[in-house]
Amino acid sequence: MKWIGLTGGIACGKSTVSRMLRSHNIPVVDADEIAKDVVKPGSSGLKSVLQEFGSEFQTAEGGLDRRKLGQRVFGDPEQLHKLEAILHPLIREETRRRLHEDMGAALAIYDIPLLFETKAKDQFDAVIVVSCTREQQKERLRRQGWTEDEIDMRIASQISLQSKEQQADFVLYNNRDEQHLIREVDRLLKWLDGLKN
Repeated sequence: MKWIGLTGGIACGKSTVSRMLRSHNIPVVDADEIAKDVVKPGSSGLKSVLQEFGSEFQTAEGGLDRRKLGQRVFGDPEQLHKLEAILHPLIREETRRRLHEDMGAALAIYDIPLLFETKAKDQFDAVIVVSCTREQQKERLRRQGWTEDEIDMRIASQISLQSKEQQADFVLYNNRDEQHLIREVDRLLKWLDGLKN
């Protein structure tokens, strides 16, 4: 089975592309979904994060306040490294379990936001980058209620889109309307079909 990494910058539309690929019966393992699962209420992952960072990062419902924790760790490499040291082994273990469930497929997609940042490129047979302009990223995040400081800090914590594009095996541009994105996904599907052979 071919193992394909799918990444991009924040608010570039990677999750939308993942949904579209799933609708074409391509298995997609979502790193963000797994990252949420490993810190769900009552999990050992949540307990470890709260022990390291403090109980003020627990919500009233007993979950992890991801936005508050993000404000703490993004922009502080030492704190981010501490969080990653807790989460990444748990995420890798759960990823292996889910990938095992899809072993009958010719290929599977791993939707991983920080593929290049975590130096994971060599783990994949190929890498797809979903890209758009920086202004489009900012506008999409503003619509989600992010402040300018949060936007700038998060974008600055990631490797530039230009650098990601240069390292990609396939670049999908989500910088126009929905019809354009559908055409881009069709182009991607043809490319993926070529990888199966």
